[in-house]
Amino acid sequence: MFGIFKKKSEKEKLHDSYTKLLKEAHELSTSNRKLSDDKMYEADEMMKKIEALS
Repeated sequence: MFGIFKKKSEKEKLHDSYTKLLKEAHELSTSNRKLSDDKMYEADEMMKKIEALS
C-alpha cells in the first residue's frame, strides 16, 4: 500500500552503501587521510557496480 513491505532492489542497496561510504570518508578526512582515501576508493568501486546495473 505505502511501500512499507517493498523490498529494496540491488541498485537501491548499493546506492545506500555508496552514500554511507561517502559520509564515512568525509568524516575521516579531517582525522585520517589514508582511511578517508580508502573509503573513497570503496565508494568509487561501488559506483562502478551501480553503473553496471543500469
